[in-house]
Amino acid sequence: MTLDELRDLADRGEVDTVLLALVDMQGRLQGKRLTAAHFLDEVVEGNAEGCNYLLAVDVDMTTVDGYEMSSWDRGYGDFVMRPDLDTLRPVPWLTGTALCMADLEWEDGSEVVASPRQILRRQIDRLAQRGWVAAAGTELEFQVFRDTYEEAWKKGYRDLDPVNLYNVDYSLLGTARVEPLIRRIRNSMMDAGMRVENSKGECNFGQHEINFRYGPVLRTADEHAIYKNGAKEIAAQEGHALTFMAKFDEREGNSCHIHLSLQREDGTPVFADETEVFDRFVAGLLAGMRELTLFFAPHVNSYKRFVAGSFAPTAVAWGADNRTCSLRVVGHGPGKRVENRLPGADVNPYLALSAMIAAGLHGIEEGLELEPPCEGNAYASDKPRVPDSLGEARDLFAGSALARAAFGDDVVEHYLNNARVELDAFARAVTDWERYRGFERL
Repeated sequence: MTLDELRDLADRGEVDTVLLALVDMQGRLQGKRLTAAHFLDEVVEGNAEGCNYLLAVDVDMTTVDGYEMSSWDRGYGDFVMRPDLDTLRPVPWLTGTALCMADLEWEDGSEVVASPRQILRRQIDRLAQRGWVAAAGTELEFQVFRDTYEEAWKKGYRDLDPVNLYNVDYSLLGTARVEPLIRRIRNSMMDAGMRVENSKGECNFGQHEINFRYGPVLRTADEHAIYKNGAKEIAAQEGHALTFMAKFDEREGNSCHIHLSLQREDGTPVFADETEVFDRFVAGLLAGMRELTLFFAPHVNSYKRFVAGSFAPTAVAWGADNRTCSLRVVGHGPGKRVENRLPGADVNPYLALSAMIAAGLHGIEEGLELEPPCEGNAYASDKPRVPDSLGEARDLFAGSALARAAFGDDVVEHYLNNARVELDAFARAVTDWERYRGFERL
């Protein structure tokens, strides 16, 4: 949607609300609902403001200590939300509504360096210095339940009713059971300006996936966040609930496979033409994977997904069309790309894409040699292991020279504190597992 189109729709009374959205550390949309008149008359030129605690709270929006940029001592002031008008689009599942993403600045015009969107922009700038752009696609899995979100909350998320009671991976019969909801999500995203390619069933009960056409990495990250938010809103409107948790139960988890390739500014492919660049890029991904796992698996729950034989990786390895590896090389010619199978559906796409670009550039700059592809079952290989806990990933990230060089100490310390907050919250929690295990028998 162009600005002129928005003005015309607002004049005709067809759009009355504009969502101005930023992305927080968890990859969620946060922001304000503005009247279309205020957005057009004031915010397009004059920007808006938001409390800077939006990048310094936990999942529950609780204020926590340890952030340099935002605290009680600093008074929890505002940062500037500058509309990125290239992202303006309709929101078909909400009446009379449009959406615009915002970049974050301080009052003096300097960047909010810990903002996920700004972190990705800086990696895009590094590619641009070489005359390259990155294209990506993300594949998000989710599980759908016939319970509403409110019912699920009141049940303590126990005994929920999945929309499918058996494995519907690629099943046209099984996916037809939930097609009214999935079809509405597909078509709504198309009407919002996204290019949906397909949907399919997955392995876990009620598990599905909707896939979008690849595009420039910033647009892909924006659309990932908008889609994830929109899918939940549409599910709620239909009396359902869906979750993007990395691991909801003991069966298969929800993944977010990320496909990435490089192009020149004229759109011609880099990976297809320059084997050495491709090899060094993948070598960099391998070299940086363990120490950058915090950006691929940011929550305690993320690590429950890494189970041998589950199609989630446990080995830091690459292979040609090998789904047992954390990195799977697929496609030919212009479609040649690397698929990162490490992230779960709880990932922040801006941070994950930033980490992939940073690691790939590290491989190119250091001239790293790519090891031979893993043949056969990577789960049973002697390759290095994916970190098995958030604590291990935090420690690796803290000691990563690659992360500090690519993102800066301020960003590294900010997200290390986020990991500390997550770990501290989990350490204080009493789980169902503990109650069942110990209520009577201990």
